[in-house]
Amino acid sequence: MADDRIAIVWNPAKTARDDLRKALPPTDAALSWHETSPDDPGRSAADAALDAGAEAVVAVGGDGTVRAVAERLAERGARAELGIVPQGTGNLLARNLGIPLNNPANALERAFHGESRPIDLGWVEAEIDGEPVRCAFAVMAGFGIDAHMIAETDEDLKSRVGWLAYVESLGRAVNATQVVDIGLAVDGGEAVRTAGHTLLVGNCGTLQGGIRLLPDADPADGELDLLLLSADGIGQWLDTLRSFVWDNGVRRLLTGRDRAASADTAEHARARRVEVELSQPLVLEIDGDDLGETSAFTAEVRPGAVRVR
Repeated sequence: MADDRIAIVWNPAKTARDDLRKALPPTDAALSWHETSPDDPGRSAADAALDAGAEAVVAVGGDGTVRAVAERLAERGARAELGIVPQGTGNLLARNLGIPLNNPANALERAFHGESRPIDLGWVEAEIDGEPVRCAFAVMAGFGIDAHMIAETDEDLKSRVGWLAYVESLGRAVNATQVVDIGLAVDGGEAVRTAGHTLLVGNCGTLQGGIRLLPDADPADGELDLLLLSADGIGQWLDTLRSFVWDNGVRRLLTGRDRAASADTAEHARARRVEVELSQPLVLEIDGDDLGETSAFTAEVRPGAVRVR
């Protein structure tokens, strides 16, 4: 697909503009370049791209950059399509959409000339440190072991070995999680009391290493997938880890078996909207970013919020 105007929003901490120029495919499109900053991973840059008349906005960076650009496109109701050049550690949305990893030239080719399709976004509302927060997520949001893995991961190790740093943090994350009382109200229904240490609300379900936390998640089905984990004690933890890391990760990749397994300590559900109340404040994360602690949040799907190539 040809475009008259393509904007490139890139994170200078992840790649250099000159390197991106060298990887660009042949194009007659008018290009504009918009740099992110540590304080703004892409919202203002996306605004500048749209104000310049971009018909496609290419997000170059990690999950934070991709999320920020997608969020702003959706907020403005922009017709511009989203391209992704994954340059982060997780690259979760790119993994779930089959976008080339570790190959900027191939990813740029797809971003410039690929066909687009609509995907959903999730929206989270919460009070963080006394301030209301509303933001989008493309992959998943929630609390528990996933959030603790983000918070506990050594940044220096992460920069050296990439996603394997999350494996190193897993043991500390398990120790940091605790079962709490949870109130869940799904799609406007009455709140149900339950308990668990991890609740994930996902638009996509595959993580690094092919691990499928949410095996039925589809980013274009107009629903969010929920996963509640309640493992308590080493035996239950081993069963949970076996299910997600081995059965739905390594073994599935080795054998090609596509039927997902689930631990007895895992509960799955689907919803368009979920309201969550916690008995104590916990860290809330979205697409790998730690938002801070909250004792309540709402997650809701916005179907077809953005078109992605």
